[in-house]
Amino acid sequence: MSRPIRLAINGYGRIGRCFLRALHESPLKNKFQIVAINEPADLESMVYLTHFDSTHGVFSGQVGQGPDCLIIDGQEIHVSHAQTPEGVDWARHEIDLLVECSGRYGLRDELTRFVDAGCPRLLLSHPGHSAQDVDFTMIYGVNHEKLKGDERIVSNASCTTNAIVPVLDQLHRAFGVEQVYLTTLHSVMNDQPLIDGYHHSDLRRNRSAMQSIVPVATGLAQGVVRFLPQLAGKVQAKAIRVPTLNVSAIDLVANLERNADVHAINSLLKAAAAKQPGLLAYSDAPHASVDFNHDPHSAVIDGSQTRVNGPRFANVFVWFDNEWAFACRLLDALQAWSVRCPAMGQTPKHTLESV
Repeated sequence: MSRPIRLAINGYGRIGRCFLRALHESPLKNKFQIVAINEPADLESMVYLTHFDSTHGVFSGQVGQGPDCLIIDGQEIHVSHAQTPEGVDWARHEIDLLVECSGRYGLRDELTRFVDAGCPRLLLSHPGHSAQDVDFTMIYGVNHEKLKGDERIVSNASCTTNAIVPVLDQLHRAFGVEQVYLTTLHSVMNDQPLIDGYHHSDLRRNRSAMQSIVPVATGLAQGVVRFLPQLAGKVQAKAIRVPTLNVSAIDLVANLERNADVHAINSLLKAAAAKQPGLLAYSDAPHASVDFNHDPHSAVIDGSQTRVNGPRFANVFVWFDNEWAFACRLLDALQAWSVRCPAMGQTPKHTLESV
């Protein structure tokens, strides 16, 4: 007997809430059912921030509150407030998969604590500490077909790798990449304060997020090489936080192995977007970042910003909604995994025997 695939969310912050909203707006909402959320914050705040969102607007369905539960369109979702993986009786909810959105756990021995506590599978909304700490790292549209289905811990990488790896892969295949430098212009995040304060070990992140452009550390170069090992030693990256609520961009500068002009680069990327609708998009309109708020594409190539300086020195600009697009990719990852794992959605044997 099959049933909806039962999901839980650990960490109900920006990505956790976007994931719930994305599922609610998706045709997949009848296939996947969120049955539990673990979040240290109080239930009243969780309900309120589900209903009202400064970035993505008012929730399109009905949001309510019951005893220890968030209610979405009449469906109760059990809520707990544990601080550790073992603090939740995950087995009680008979979940098929946990979507780990807290970002607090990246090492394999940390992640397996969820498995030991009753979570048969984990999908991470972050890269994990390293490739060795997870069973598989997925960028949907790039390598999801290599997923076997028997994995326990799968990473959905990061919003930046989902945005730039498909673009960089196309450039490397067509023109060869000798060196590439990536600069991410990223909207503010919750590891930055509104006003200067004692907030983070990275001293710059103690400065007001809304008053300055703030350089921060990034692991994007390592994330790219995890998917494109042929570019090992050729990728450098930096990140700059900018005072906007949402939507980010990546400025790609590359030395190419073969000659390319603006038309050739844009034609390549426009064709790639046409082959992957819903994942990549192309536009040469005069955009500003707000145009891509709530945009589900992993990347939108801005053809108006493509430049070359000489025959092999190229510059490409990519927009992406760092919240919504990534939440949509989490759904794609779930769908890809469920297709390869028939055990998801099967009624447990002990449940059948009790009927």
